[in-house]
Amino acid sequence: MSELESIIVSISRMIWGVPLIAALLGIGIYFSFKLRFLQVSRLKLAIKYVICGDKHSDKCVGDISNFASLCTALSATIGTGNIVGVALAITTGGPGALFWIWISAFFCMALKYAEGVLAIKYRTVGNDGKISGGPMYYIEMGLGNKFFAKWFALGGVGVALVGIGTMTQTNTIASAANSFGIPSILTAALVGIAVAVITIGGIHRIAYVSEKIVPLMCVFYVGAAISVLIMKASDIPDAISSIFIGAFSPEAIFGGSVGVTVMMAIQLGICRGVFSHESGLGSAAIASAAAKVDSPAKQGLISMVGAFFSIIVCTMTGLVLIITSVETGIFTSQCAIDGTLLTSYAFGLGLGAVELGKYIVGIGILFFAFTTIIGWNYYGEKCIQYLWGTKAIAPYRVIFLFFVLIGPFFKIDIIFIVADIVTGLMTIPNLIGLIGLRKVIVEETSSFFRNIR
Repeated sequence: MSELESIIVSISRMIWGVPLIAALLGIGIYFSFKLRFLQVSRLKLAIKYVICGDKHSDKCVGDISNFASLCTALSATIGTGNIVGVALAITTGGPGALFWIWISAFFCMALKYAEGVLAIKYRTVGNDGKISGGPMYYIEMGLGNKFFAKWFALGGVGVALVGIGTMTQTNTIASAANSFGIPSILTAALVGIAVAVITIGGIHRIAYVSEKIVPLMCVFYVGAAISVLIMKASDIPDAISSIFIGAFSPEAIFGGSVGVTVMMAIQLGICRGVFSHESGLGSAAIASAAAKVDSPAKQGLISMVGAFFSIIVCTMTGLVLIITSVETGIFTSQCAIDGTLLTSYAFGLGLGAVELGKYIVGIGILFFAFTTIIGWNYYGEKCIQYLWGTKAIAPYRVIFLFFVLIGPFFKIDIIFIVADIVTGLMTIPNLIGLIGLRKVIVEETSSFFRNIR
């Protein structure tokens, strides 16, 4: 590892150290109790709102339907983090990392709910009639703190340009395309053109594409994973056991020779969990603010479903990798494997056809990663607009496309570490906003459920 890489790794570990992990989980646990674990008790109602829609939505202020806002948020959420990110977490931190992904997702679902509530509560309508909202607005308007609001917006631009939004996605798409003999430069060019065509249409075109692609790809990918689990059903108990053992005693799996520790499993699990479901990050609130919905709490419930769907995809990926771990050798090679190729190989082994696995993961990554790019382009635009106005959007789009084009030519593990850094920096002000506006969130929730009763 070069000196620069060592510095980047050190910065990532410092940001995602005990304080931020404790804050993220602690605030998630706090809201879980204060909201009476609505991620369990109200999940059925939340899914009902997603499936059946809102009969009052046509009369509400907003740019897109609440289902379209969910799909837009999911488009930015379900991407390489759910496939390659999970693979990297498991190869580095062992199967126990998946347990900590579950833990972070469960408690952070309450954070996703809280973000959805505040997104509607503090959204604004611009002179052009378009909706703007998200953490930068609820931090400024709710807390009266422009410093943390601008910090979040700058972090959002960073994540869009060098984090989740561009390089991680195009690099993974190019890696999948390489397995079919398609050169990276051609992949980058085609992705760049497609992104430019779609994002010029703004939130309406992004939402339209997301509504069509995201549900279909979730069913396709999860269906393939379920097929593997059915074919390898006898191995599921051992896989579950290794997840729980690895979460608290990784030495029992690795024999203490590889250096995997409980803290490493926790750090990678929570970090990759935030990367995959984005709860606590605050990004999904930007899409939630555009929804046509008559209640902040209702949008909070709909937003919460996004984290639930995301963790299902992560779980499917993780179980397939762990079940085929003996054949793939991922716990002996220790992260010396390309995450895309590893996941493809694992699916192929599970289905009994290596080539089939390549197509399943390749297609999944292509669409998941592409929709993540267009979703994060919108997030970055809204952050840029908050900082410097609409005049800055055109230059931002050019810079965004530049990072899309260069993404395939960097090392994926370094790209993920850089993404972890900017993701952590974006998370800090959002958590401050959530805890500072905790009374607003609880009051909105109590009022909503009193009314529906």
